[in-house]
Amino acid sequence: MTLARILVVDDEPQIRRFLRPALAAAGYEVIEAENGADALKAVATAAPELVILDLGLPDMDGKEVIASLRGWSEIPIIILS
Repeated sequence: MTLARILVVDDEPQIRRFLRPALAAAGYEVIEAENGADALKAVATAAPELVILDLGLPDMDGKEVIASLRGWSEIPIIILS
């Protein structure tokens, strides 16, 4: 059985550490990115089913990540702010 993948994008390690076990316990495979560039790469290479995205990232605004993703993907995005 293949687990559904969720990409968690947040520059704060404590947020990622909090979300990973909660999502894994619910049966999801969790992928992490700490900035916008890594998030865009992860969506392209790992093909997650959902993105949980912080808007305040160190390299680009979360809105820029959304705009870039919408250019080539319809992946659902939940904003974590």
